[in-house]
Amino acid sequence: MDAMRENCWRVLDAAYARGIRWFDTARSYGEAEAFLSGWLQARGLHGKVTVSSKWGYTYTANFQVDTGGAPHEVKEHSVSNLRAQTAQTLALLGPSLALYQIHSATLESGVLRAADVLQELERIKMTHGVCIGLSVTGTQQAVVLREALQVRMSGGRPLFDSVQATWNLLEQSAGEALLEAHTSGMRVIVKEGMANGRLTQRNSSSACAQQLLVLQRVAEKYGVGTDAVALAVVMLQPFQPLVLSGASNAAQLGSNAEAVALTDLLEASDVAELCSTLRQPPAEYWQDRGKLAWC
Repeated sequence: MDAMRENCWRVLDAAYARGIRWFDTARSYGEAEAFLSGWLQARGLHGKVTVSSKWGYTYTANFQVDTGGAPHEVKEHSVSNLRAQTAQTLALLGPSLALYQIHSATLESGVLRAADVLQELERIKMTHGVCIGLSVTGTQQAVVLREALQVRMSGGRPLFDSVQATWNLLEQSAGEALLEAHTSGMRVIVKEGMANGRLTQRNSSSACAQQLLVLQRVAEKYGVGTDAVALAVVMLQPFQPLVLSGASNAAQLGSNAEAVALTDLLEASDVAELCSTLRQPPAEYWQDRGKLAWC
């Protein structure tokens, strides 16, 4: 545990040194909230950076990759779980918490139609002064987001201030809905901008080889890694997203961060070629994602 904490703090220090001031976590990311809280306190940064977190899942893997078939996390979008996890998050991150999100809202969970949950989210928003958001996943991202856009608080104002969604060169299906959200005033946060490593050299699948050659060629043209190109394309989208890195070490973070400068250099023709060449049907993308191993 000490080694994980030390590595986490090294990455956080590297991020802060690069000017990164937004940190995203969740109750179900192992000890992530506790590690982040300890780092903020040790560095005197509580209240000086922006933190977003999520509720709705409970981590159950006990830091084991092989759980014998048992789930690594358990989903529960009940009002009782919301209250319990909100208290835990606020105890750790309260001075810095700016955004609290439903973790992986779906039509199946029914969370967007659960009156008691929505009322509690409104109470949290008004009592603690935090923004309320949701993360979405799967083939129905756009459908769920559009439903969320219709949710109103008791006074008639929108409940949700932010959406966190998957958009990358392989999975672009939520783009129109994200633009609608941005236009309505919602903040857009993009996760999985590198498709869980499938847009990096880690992807050895022969099925993606030809598409990845195009990405590699563009990366070599600008003298950066494929990760930087993939993230830069996300940053250039019209819904103007905040893009998450997900780096697990300082070297990965440095490579990812090259995307920022690349946005001023990347030619529109390269962006258009990448988007048209690498796009996958959503069902295929999420089926492939579901086969990825936990690591």
